[in-house]
Amino acid sequence: MIPIVAIVGQTASGKTALSLELADRLGGPNAVEIISADAMQLYRGMDIGTAKLPPDQRRGITHHQLDVLDVTQRASVAAYQRHARADLEAIRERGKIPVVVGGSGLYVSGLLDELNFPGTDPAIRAELEQVHGDRGLEPLIAELREKDPVSAQTINLANPRRVIRALEVVRLTGHSYTPVFPRHTSHYERLHMFGVRREKEALEQAIVKRARQMFDAGLIEETRALISDGLRTGETARKATGYAEAIAVIDGELDVQGAIDSVAQATRRLAKKQRTWFRRDPRIQWLDIDDGAALGSLADTIVNQIVLAT
Repeated sequence: MIPIVAIVGQTASGKTALSLELADRLGGPNAVEIISADAMQLYRGMDIGTAKLPPDQRRGITHHQLDVLDVTQRASVAAYQRHARADLEAIRERGKIPVVVGGSGLYVSGLLDELNFPGTDPAIRAELEQVHGDRGLEPLIAELREKDPVSAQTINLANPRRVIRALEVVRLTGHSYTPVFPRHTSHYERLHMFGVRREKEALEQAIVKRARQMFDAGLIEETRALISDGLRTGETARKATGYAEAIAVIDGELDVQGAIDSVAQATRRLAKKQRTWFRRDPRIQWLDIDDGAALGSLADTIVNQIVLAT
């Protein structure tokens, strides 16, 4: 059976660069296709702020789950699971190796783990959103506390999206909506998971450098174009790190340096969450990246591990 390789880890840790080195060693475009597991890279036009690899730098490797949503659409782990699993199966049917690359922990788990998501009901969702629009969040919180006190104690009640989703599931299924984190049970056989990590100071330098490069590369201009495409109305996209700060600059609420500092701080928080998420997974073999010269040897390590497991 064709193996599946996952390269995960914190933002700015070097996952993308390593995935390309690995693809080369596994046979290049004729042998490998990559599936992105980055929630914000799903969006068309959100390139600079998500550090999306430009097509001309992909070494001919086909990439999936990039540029599949408009900025006005809501990103969904459940939808991602359906589409990314279809991509993975199709890659295997073509006789190629799927390489999953990303740092969005729940998206990685949605694709690779035995993780099921409750369905949705547009009518129930619309009714709950109407209540929120007319009367605010309090009546929804009160209903959640009555019908599902457990989840009312575990989710962020200040987040309308979370409250509405919890109530939607309760009304739809009649069961409690309690977020259940993956138990690291693989959905696929021959899954090899590798985590990329950098020493703390090196990661900090990479985060600060990336934040500054975003604005130097034209993040403000990219955001202006996305605003014309409806970014301000996008429930998920407009909150993405980098774009929220760029909007604040455009609106005169931040200067560029303040935005850079804010992006760096938000990225640090994200990296901390990613580290916490992935280090709990006992399947992951961790690889330390010290500098660009180490990528080749790390790619060789992955190849050797795959060969030894056959």
